[in-house]
Amino acid sequence: MSKARAPRFLHLLTRAARAAQNVADAGLADIGLTSAQSGVLFLIPNEGGASVNAVSEGLGLAQSAASVLVQRLEQAGLIERETDPNDRRAVLLTLTTRGRALRAKAVERAQRMNCAAARGFSSEEQAIVARWLQHMIDLKEGSP
Repeated sequence: MSKARAPRFLHLLTRAARAAQNVADAGLADIGLTSAQSGVLFLIPNEGGASVNAVSEGLGLAQSAASVLVQRLEQAGLIERETDPNDRRAVLLTLTTRGRALRAKAVERAQRMNCAAARGFSSEEQAIVARWLQHMIDLKEGSP
């Protein structure tokens, strides 16, 4: 008799992450954004700003990767760098008018894609999946 093989969670998660990235990128392509770029726009408040560190941490990226994303968005005219009024040595990223408009479109797309991803799952099942995904993030970040 053979035992049933345990699910290969990490393999499935890796494949699912790639698929989710592709779906998200395809859903944003016509407005000229990638999912990573929209993630930056989501982390910058409509009013006020965010640091590159906050973007790096919020997306789980190395500082250098976040800086490259920020540079591309700045070159595209979607964000600007401003001096932090609370610390003149620091810089805050702020949304331009065009950046706010694209952010609003990207938020609507993300909501639609999240609804599609959750379709067919009960709220209890969604909570379990969300809890497990957060658990994986916590493992990476060294949390218990």
